[in-house]
Amino acid sequence: MDKTVATYVILNWTTVFFYVLGTTVNVYGTLFRKEKPERFSYWITSVGLACHSASILFWWRVVGHGPYMAPSEVLSADAWITLCMFLLFMRFYPRIKPASIVVFPVVFLMVGLATMSSPGIRTLPPTFGGVWLVFHIAFYKIALGTLVIALAFSIFYLLKDRPAPAAWLQRLPDLPNIDLFAYRFAGFGFIFWAIGMLAGSIWAYKSWGRYWGWDPVETWSLMTWLIFGFYLHLRRFFRMNGRRASWFFIFGFLIALVAQFLTSHMGTSIHAEYFR
Repeated sequence: MDKTVATYVILNWTTVFFYVLGTTVNVYGTLFRKEKPERFSYWITSVGLACHSASILFWWRVVGHGPYMAPSEVLSADAWITLCMFLLFMRFYPRIKPASIVVFPVVFLMVGLATMSSPGIRTLPPTFGGVWLVFHIAFYKIALGTLVIALAFSIFYLLKDRPAPAAWLQRLPDLPNIDLFAYRFAGFGFIFWAIGMLAGSIWAYKSWGRYWGWDPVETWSLMTWLIFGFYLHLRRFFRMNGRRASWFFIFGFLIALVAQFLTSHMGTSIHAEYFR
């Protein structure tokens, strides 16, 4: 068993190494306008993604369930989905490439935290099963990945909308397009979050006999979704944009982090029993 855990840890630290290296090269290429290092950073990160995929699949086979029990599994899977979502969207929207200087550090920090957490083997509870659980977890993770991209563009807007922005910011789209990217990816996150929440309600009914119980996880998840809905409503119908929209989104993103990573460990939450 010790060898199994050691193999898992080695795979995770190898992943962290390639992610850190890729992030370093990417930041250098982006900030100093070096196209070759920037392009090379995506190859390095792709190698890290391959190691990361091997790590997740290896541990999945060991514990016999998906990455949604121990904190290390959850963080690792969140990082994997975030990076995959970014690389996928980047193929369709090449202009979002500079967001990598936010996405890549977020990814390697999550994997690093996952590696430093004790992996452990958690027995899968009887209620952790069925396709609705898969939808519930998967769509929340996809939502987080898209919200991280929206966060990057919200930060970019605040950095570029200054009297004397840094030279590397000129590589970004103009301010209206930065604002538009933040808005669109926030919309993606809002939709995916809603699907994850609805799938979770169906799963809760099958597991506990009720769709909604005002559990802290459910309450904070609903509050997060309403905040992002209010953000989108203000933008669509009241023309809120620019700095106000960026700060509003950052506030919503912080609430989303609380909803996804902290509420499930509250003693009053029924979810906490699964993460002890």
